[in-house]
Amino acid sequence: MTSIRDALAKLWEADDDAPMIQQGDTWFTWGEVRLLAEKLDVELTAAGCGEGSRIGVVLGNRMESIAALIAILGKGRTIITLNPMQPVARLAADMAGARPRAVLAPTSMWAEVEFRTTAEDGGMIGFAVDGADVVVANSPDGKSPSPDREVADPVGIEMFTSGTTGPPKRIPLTWRQLEAALTAVHGHTGAAGPDDRVPLTGRVALVTLPIVHIGGLWGVLQNLAEARPFVMLPRFTVEGWCAAVKEHEPKVAGLPPAAMRGVLSADVPAEDLKSLRAVTAGTTFVNPDLADEFTAKYGIPVLIMYGATEFSGAIAGWTKPLHAQWWNKKRGSVGRAFPGVQLRAVAEDGAVLPLGESGRLEVSSSQTGTGKDEWVRTSDLGHIDEDGFVYIDGRADDAIIRGGFKVHPETVADALRAHGSVLDATVFGRDDERLGKVPVAVVELVDGITVGEDELKTFCRDQLTAYEIPVRIYTVPELPRSVSLKIDRRRLLEMISEIEQSAPAVTVASGR
Repeated sequence: MTSIRDALAKLWEADDDAPMIQQGDTWFTWGEVRLLAEKLDVELTAAGCGEGSRIGVVLGNRMESIAALIAILGKGRTIITLNPMQPVARLAADMAGARPRAVLAPTSMWAEVEFRTTAEDGGMIGFAVDGADVVVANSPDGKSPSPDREVADPVGIEMFTSGTTGPPKRIPLTWRQLEAALTAVHGHTGAAGPDDRVPLTGRVALVTLPIVHIGGLWGVLQNLAEARPFVMLPRFTVEGWCAAVKEHEPKVAGLPPAAMRGVLSADVPAEDLKSLRAVTAGTTFVNPDLADEFTAKYGIPVLIMYGATEFSGAIAGWTKPLHAQWWNKKRGSVGRAFPGVQLRAVAEDGAVLPLGESGRLEVSSSQTGTGKDEWVRTSDLGHIDEDGFVYIDGRADDAIIRGGFKVHPETVADALRAHGSVLDATVFGRDDERLGKVPVAVVELVDGITVGEDELKTFCRDQLTAYEIPVRIYTVPELPRSVSLKIDRRRLLEMISEIEQSAPAVTVASGR
C-alpha cells in the first residue's frame, strides 16, 4: 500500500496539461495546482515551517485549498483546518486556540481586522493566497512564532468534530490513522485502481461536501492519493450535483440524507442519474425508509456508511454486493466493519454484551487515536448481529430522560417525518423542573404547506408512547445545517428563542 506522502509525490508524474479540478465551467490543470503548491512550499520553508510544522488553512472549497493540502501534507507538515463558513469572530477564536505556526487564507479574510489582529497577537506568519498569488500578509515583527508541538505519534490533520450534540472538539488525526483509513477504504471498496494507471486520468470523481468537514476532506484525500481528477462543488446544491453527475457519469457518488431528500423533492429525472450504480451516505443517521424511497425511484442502492471524525472517516458500511444479498434482511443496518476494524457493544460497566444486545459501541482499529490494541468507546448505542452487521440504536449522550423514561430523539423525529407534510424534523431535550428533560421538536414542512402543532401531536399519538410525544413542535422555514448538512444545534436553539420572543405562534407556513 502506497503511503499518502508517496502518493502525493507521484502526482509530479502527471502531465502539466492534465485536467485536475473542475469548479463550475472552469478546469484547473495539474500544472496550475503544482505551481501554486510549489510556491507555497517555498514560502513555508523560507519561514522556517518544515516537517511537523502546524499550518492553519482557511479551508474553503477552492483550488487554492487543494494546493495547500499538497504543499502541507506532501512535506509532512500538519494542517490545522479553519472553517470559512463560521462568523469571523468565531473563526478568529478558533485560530487563537489552535495557535498554528503559519496561516494561509484568502486576501479577503486578511482584510478582516479581528482575523488579522488574532494572527498578529499570536505571532503567526500569514500568507494571502488567491489564484497563483502568494503574498506575505502578516509578519510577526520580532515576535516568536508559536512553537511546533512535540508529539510521539506525528499528526497529519487537526480538525473539528461536527458538534451535532455539543460544542465541537478539535481532533488530532495522526498519519497512522490517515494511512489506516485509506487502507480500510480500499480494502472495503477495492477502489485503489491499478498501480500503473496514468495519474489524473480515468473517471472523474465528485466532492460535494465542504472539505473543512471530514466527509469532504476525505473525498479530496482519496482522490489525491489515487491521482483522480475531480469536481469540487463550492457548496452543495441539487442542481450542481445533478449537473456534475450528468456531465461526468460517475458510477458512485456521495449524497447525505438531507441532500437525498432534496433530490427526491426536486423530482430529478432518472435519466440524469443513469450512470450511478450506487450512492453513499453517512454524514449522519440515514433513515432506511428514505434509502428505500430513493432506490425505488431511481433504481440506485444507497450504501450507508458509519464513521466519525475521531476515526479519520468511515469504519463500517455497505458494498453493492452486500446490499444485493443482505439489504432486505438487514435493512436499517449501517453495514459491516471495514477490514482491520473490530466493533463490539458493551454495558456501561464495560462488560461485553452478547450479539444482538444493544449497548455502547466500542472500536478497535488503527484508525482510532490510541491504535488497534485498545478499545475506544463511542457515544453511540448499537448492536451487532450474528452475521456481523452493525446497527446504530441511538446516541448515549443524546437520550432524553423524561421522568425516568428514556426518549431517543431519532425515534421521535422519524415519527414526525412520516407525516406527509413534514420534509424533515429534529428533536432535542429541554430542561424541565419536574421531569428532568422533555422532548421538543422542530420541523421543516414541504413547500407551500401549513400544518398546526396540534395536528402533528395527534399524528404522533398513533406512533409513539405518551412520554415520547414532544411537549412543543415548532415549525421553521428551513432547518439550519452545519457544513456536513447535519442539524446545527446552536443555530436551531437561536431560532427557537427568536420564535418564542417574537410570538408564541406554532403554525407557520413553510417556504424556502
